[in-house]
Amino acid sequence: MNKLTVHIDDFLHYGLVERGFSDNTLESYRRDLYGYTNYLVKKENIGGWDVVRRHHILNYLYELKDEGRSEATLARVTSAIRIFHQFLLREQTVVHDPADLIETPKSKRKLPIVLSIDEVETLLQAAEKGNDVYALRDTAMFELMYGTGLRVSELCELTLDDAHLEMGFVRCIGKGDKERIIPLGSKAISALNIYRSQARPKLMKKQSHDILFVNRLGKQLSRQGFWKVLKKNVEEAGIRKSVTPHTLRHSFATHLVENGADLRVVQEMLGHADITTTQIYTHISRRHLKHVYHTYHPRA
Repeated sequence: MNKLTVHIDDFLHYGLVERGFSDNTLESYRRDLYGYTNYLVKKENIGGWDVVRRHHILNYLYELKDEGRSEATLARVTSAIRIFHQFLLREQTVVHDPADLIETPKSKRKLPIVLSIDEVETLLQAAEKGNDVYALRDTAMFELMYGTGLRVSELCELTLDDAHLEMGFVRCIGKGDKERIIPLGSKAISALNIYRSQARPKLMKKQSHDILFVNRLGKQLSRQGFWKVLKKNVEEAGIRKSVTPHTLRHSFATHLVENGADLRVVQEMLGHADITTTQIYTHISRRHLKHVYHTYHPRA
């Protein structure tokens, strides 16, 4: 460990305690900043943050570009470096910010993959076919994910008290420890009621906790565990698209927008801090409208 990395650990602690960064965000910053520090020490022979200048940062970004890193990666690394140097200035570790005038490159946002309504139905039918405790659990999870747009990390952290089935809503804690209240549809409520009464008690075995979704050992289902469950059901459903847990979230938002939901309401349910993040679903909706037009209009 060199002298520079000590400050990275301090920054990560600050991000966790004061900014409420998620585990994924912290790990991303850790990886990017350690790569940046390694470059400064080995290639620029730098031993302290007070001697880092703008050209050192640009040299590192140019090197990443020469290695063939994507625009999205360059944008992410630049953002990590900028917020880190702001932290050093705030902590008075340095007296100037060499990243102040470096702009974050704009990455081209790809439209996310979404499932059609028919594909969602096919996925749910595949989950139901198991006809056992795992089928009841998987059906409840998929209905909840598609019906609320929860992130997989939020789904895995839900407790029994978070699902207010009689009132028809679910409470979750999202990024930055922000609370969201999301309404539940009748299909999700029904699937959750069945899972809680018939499947979860059998899956729990000798475990004692209030986490809603559990694995075969009765312990909290992990994000990786959910991924495996989803992948298995996608294959059984015969869906050819590259489906990830986030695909259900994208599908939730897209189908709302396509059916005329107000974008501010969708933003609130997704827990987006900035509505520009939500606006990507309007682009998907326009693509859907074009497809419908060209498919069904006689003069298309």
